[in-house]
This record gives sequence, C-alpha cells and structure tokens, in this order.
Amino acid sequence: AMGESKEIPDFEVYTEVIQDAVIDLMESGRIKFASGCSLTVSNPCVEKIYKNLEFFKERVVLRPSEYSNNQEVVRRLGVIAINTALEADIFGNINSTHVMGTKMMNGIGGSGDFTRGAYVSIFVTPSTAKDGKISAFVPMVAHEDHSEHSVKIIISEYGIADLRGKSPRERAEEIIEKCAHPDYRPLLHEYLNNQVKGQTPFDPYNCYAFHKAFLETGDMHNVKWENK
Repeated sequence: AMGESKEIPDFEVYTEVIQDAVIDLMESGRIKFASGCSLTVSNPCVEKIYKNLEFFKERVVLRPSEYSNNQEVVRRLGVIAINTALEADIFGNINSTHVMGTKMMNGIGGSGDFTRGAYVSIFVTPSTAKDGKISAFVPMVAHEDHSEHSVKIIISEYGIADLRGKSPRERAEEIIEKCAHPDYRPLLHEYLNNQVKGQTPFDPYNCYAFHKAFLETGDMHNVKWENK
C-alpha cells in the first residue's frame, strides 16, 4: 500500500527480514535502499537478484541482528515501525502471536525490538477474521505482546486510530470508532460504558466475553455479558 500511494515519497527500509515485496518496490524505484539481517525471498526473486546483482548490491545491506534489531540504533534513526497485529484491545494492547491466547501463530520476532525502539510504532490488522465471526478488536487481548505504552497508532481497513496523548477511555473511543468493524462497535461500546469506575474501565467479569462467545458458539457476535 505504501508503494502504491502517490502521497508517500520514495522511501528507505530498515527492517529485520527483507522479502519479495521490498525487492519488487526497489526495482520500481519506490524503495531507495533496504537494510536487514536476512533475505527471505522466493526462488524467482533470488534469480532476479542474481541477474541484476550490480543494481541490488548498491541498494541492499545485511547486518547481524545485533545491529539490525538494536533498539538504540532503531531509535537513533527515527524509524517508523509498522507491524501486524493478530488482535488489539480497546486500550491499545496488542497480541501479535497467539490465536485465542493459546495457539501460537508465530513468534514475536523483531516486532518487540522495533516497536519499543521506534520513533512511531504502528500496528495494522483487518478488523475481522473467519468471515466476520472473529473481531480483531476486543475488550482485552487474550495474550499481550506489546503494551499500550509502546503502541502509538493502530490501523484497520476502516481508519486510523492515533492513540498518542490520550487517556484509556479516549483511546478506547478512538479504536472503536475508527478501527473496529461496524458490526462490533455497539458491543464494544456496551463493554466500555458498563459503569466500571476508575482510570481504566476494566471489567474482570466480562473482559473475555468475546473470546468466550467464540469458543462456545463459533461467533463473537453472540456475546453474553455477565452480571456482577
């Protein structure tokens, strides 16, 4: 998407893993330079690199992960980090690794290094999965990899939630209205406005109601709130 946007000028990439998309955008001129610690590309892409080695050797550098993922270096360069979330809660905590909190989808990888060291840390995710039966935005994540203190911006296909400088309740409103799927917004507002007092409206009786609904019925729409 960044490569296709006419509003974004040509850019450089500082990352952990360089994949096919980076090489393609480099060929088209959108990416000027890329630094990483590994090159994990398809066989056709490898052939492309070898055929144009003179072109790519001036534009790609691989360094040990002690350098590529070093938080001090990431911060000093002013990196804008973009990572993928499996799940986000309405306060800005991110689950990057565990489906429903138990099934490991992948490791945390370099997202921890880049999120904590970045000038701006961004997470992107589709608002739903499984044909809408799973909401990527829930009252509380089932597993936390990145806390609200490290997460600055969340993006879904519905919009951009800028969480910087906002209170827990303000962050929740921002995420619900700008990122959550419209079908789930009323349920998320119900949780947020359930009369829980305090700085963060956390309800231990209902914070995992979305997950419970999916485990019991196969659809997070079927939420049943528990009375205190």
